[in-house]
Amino acid sequence: MYKIVENIVRNIMNETIDKAFLRMARDQYTENIFEMIPVTQKVGVVNLMEVVMRSSGGQPPARPLGSYMRFSPWNKFLFNPVHLFRFPTPDNVSITTAVTIGKRARKPLELAIPIMIAGMSFGGALSKSVKIALAKGASASGTATNTGEAGLMEEEREAAKLLIGQYNRGGWLNEREKYSRLDAIEIQLGQGAQGSSPQRTAAKNIGPDFREVFDIPEGEDARIHSRLPGIDTKEQFIALVRKLKDETGVPVGLKIAATHHLEKELQIALEAEVDFITIDGAEGGTHAAAPTLEDDLGLPTLFAISRAANFLLNKGANQDVSLIASGGLITPGDFLKAMALGAHAVYIGTAAVMATLGAQLVKAIPFEPPTSLSVYNAKITDKFDIEEGAKTLFNFLNASVLEMQSLCYSLGKTGLAEVSKSDLCCLDPFLARATGVELAYIPHEQQDEFFNFLASSPYFGSPHKHTANDHHQPPIN
Repeated sequence: MYKIVENIVRNIMNETIDKAFLRMARDQYTENIFEMIPVTQKVGVVNLMEVVMRSSGGQPPARPLGSYMRFSPWNKFLFNPVHLFRFPTPDNVSITTAVTIGKRARKPLELAIPIMIAGMSFGGALSKSVKIALAKGASASGTATNTGEAGLMEEEREAAKLLIGQYNRGGWLNEREKYSRLDAIEIQLGQGAQGSSPQRTAAKNIGPDFREVFDIPEGEDARIHSRLPGIDTKEQFIALVRKLKDETGVPVGLKIAATHHLEKELQIALEAEVDFITIDGAEGGTHAAAPTLEDDLGLPTLFAISRAANFLLNKGANQDVSLIASGGLITPGDFLKAMALGAHAVYIGTAAVMATLGAQLVKAIPFEPPTSLSVYNAKITDKFDIEEGAKTLFNFLNASVLEMQSLCYSLGKTGLAEVSKSDLCCLDPFLARATGVELAYIPHEQQDEFFNFLASSPYFGSPHKHTANDHHQPPIN
């Protein structure tokens, strides 16, 4: 019976494909479905569909999860195992994973692992059940979760052992009775996928539970402004930081979108005496944003973290001010490379949501997208199981830390916080020079000589004309 069915299916497929091929071979391009192939290759599949969405709706398409482009070239960096010159860490030695955020604060934030759940708001982004699952999974792992730009949701506060709250541009968590219940305060001035652009959730999309948490009157839209209300000068920002620190004693930090103006922004953050700085790279996710904001704005996470870490080091602030990397960090390798470049901890957003959905994704696919299980007001959020989501997030965090610890044994380190630039090599000379990581294909002793050669080369450095008398050769033995 099976053989008969198989033969019928094969015959149908063969006949269908033959007819399609012959038609594509005969028809002129203007009548030929094959036209989609060169069109999509020229325009790109994503761009083609978003052109159609714009032309259909007349509004920017609200693309979830951030840019599809991976701006940070993490794959150009590799870790350096050791064998004799420095021995690997013995098997019976434990690799420490704990990290302290805001060492100068009266009540520093103590984490068991350096991976935190990024700011993703209830209502504006995720459903209540997914936020609770994220809080439970994070708490089971000994780490913190973040409210995102929202009010204080009681269910999240109860589920989260450590809760970082965003003092936000919507103003929903900016009252003392609310932010005093947090374990750290993150002043949110921007994010990677949207910069500091204003956002709005229409009143028709705001349900009673959303309205209650955000304290929004019925019929009123939820608005995130481009500026933090009441903060229009550098002096007002500095005063706000000091007020929050004095009133609460918890670490007070700043979150910004990564930008080429980075050092100017960080200088003001240091003057304000923030306890931590969160840099959200251009790969940062979001529940929905215009593709132009996601694809054409910001600085890649890798470059931003490297620059921020160097700035803090040069200012002598790298021990007192915690640096948190965020945006497009998906794998344990990404996490540890960000830490090697100077981050004290990392936030994960999209990876955390996908880990929380875990095997429950089958409830959505193949006919609905994964976000239909997790986004507020999506079609099947009621099918999401909180306890199962918390468990799969815990599993993901646990597996990630184990992989990072395995790397540490091979690097000869006894703690995740010990990993540094010297544990990396780089496959690209320009990235190597920019980040201070040594180039992989040149021995340690010959790095300067090689880069001096590049600087004098007519192809890489000095613009002088190449002549027959030039006999520069790379100093490779």
